[in-house]
Amino acid sequence: MKYKKFITIMQAALGVAPLNKRELIPPSRKLWKPARTLLNELKTEDEKAFFNYTRLPRGLYDEVLRRVEGRIEKKDTWYRKSLPPGLKLSITLRHLACGDNYPSLSYNFRVAPNTISLIINEVCDAIKAEFAAEVIQCPTTTEEWTAIAEQFEKRWQFPHCCGALDGKHVAVTCPWNTGSEYRNYKGFFSIVLMALVDADYKFLWIDVGSDGSSNDASIYNGSELKEGLESPNNIFNLPEEKSLPGDDVPVPYYIVGDNAFGINKSLMNPFLIRNMEHHDRIFNYRLSRARRVVENAFGILAHKFRVLLRTMNQRPGTCRKIITTCVILHNLIRLRYPATHNNMMDLEEQNLNVIPGAWRNDKVLLDVYHERARNTGTQEGRQIRRYLGHYFTSKAGSVSWQDKMIL
Repeated sequence: MKYKKFITIMQAALGVAPLNKRELIPPSRKLWKPARTLLNELKTEDEKAFFNYTRLPRGLYDEVLRRVEGRIEKKDTWYRKSLPPGLKLSITLRHLACGDNYPSLSYNFRVAPNTISLIINEVCDAIKAEFAAEVIQCPTTTEEWTAIAEQFEKRWQFPHCCGALDGKHVAVTCPWNTGSEYRNYKGFFSIVLMALVDADYKFLWIDVGSDGSSNDASIYNGSELKEGLESPNNIFNLPEEKSLPGDDVPVPYYIVGDNAFGINKSLMNPFLIRNMEHHDRIFNYRLSRARRVVENAFGILAHKFRVLLRTMNQRPGTCRKIITTCVILHNLIRLRYPATHNNMMDLEEQNLNVIPGAWRNDKVLLDVYHERARNTGTQEGRQIRRYLGHYFTSKAGSVSWQDKMIL
């Protein structure tokens, strides 16, 4: 017997008047209209406020909704109206934007906290399924790697660089039955976001979810990124070694990182501070300019999606979904509205003085513990670094302002 028919029979037997379909809809469900009205007003009357509320430009919000609504839309039933896709997306974006907990979002949108928990998982899954392959793409062709290297050379005067690598902690509550597994070197619980970033602050590759007790090197050493970059068969199709402008010595293509990562032909890191010669200091300065993009990318990401600066109370799986969604939306904004972040990133004046980006005035994500092991680099990598240091101080490879920047 169908449930609706059963209810009708029971009502007749008990002498209870049949309920109108609308009466079965919880009153609170009808009260979410003010939130919808607010969004509609902001969307039509105050685009800046709409952007601050959702962290997406109006056009991008519409695009995301249009592409995910088929994945998150549910059918109405005879006893309950489903939540509109626009409401689900707005709840999720608001959580990412400010990190409000579920009870707080419940008051704002008149949706039960347990339902919000399901909504955020559902919408994050939909955004990942719809956009991840499109906007987070680790290059796989020689042409793609070459284009990134040309960007780094043009914007940051660091040739053959195919990306900047770093990792950050995102605070979480201690997952159940994990002991100290997620406790990091600062004493709080976290998961790690490691990323490779291009010269335009876009994330090329991410690794999300390593426990907070891990260090940069251990995460990278176990990653498919390292495997691909160092593959003898060149499975990532990195460009062949090529001489630098004005020189005739073949130099490989590589990524850059800090001293947490062991140096080799596919990864350059700085010289240690002690006993540096002039060309070593010049190399470190030029490397720091290339690495600044990954620092800024993380800073912009957390400044925009402040859920990353809160302590996440969800399970690790949900935390990974949220972090991944934030990265996807960050890249979407960089692709569709590249000028949006200009006031957030570090800027160089004509005299090369750096104007700190807005994100530096805010709370920032914590660096991953740099446990530097002995003899982690290769002699080949050190020779390439030494050659680059000499090249950057030669007539062919120097830039006019570099000497005054290391005084």
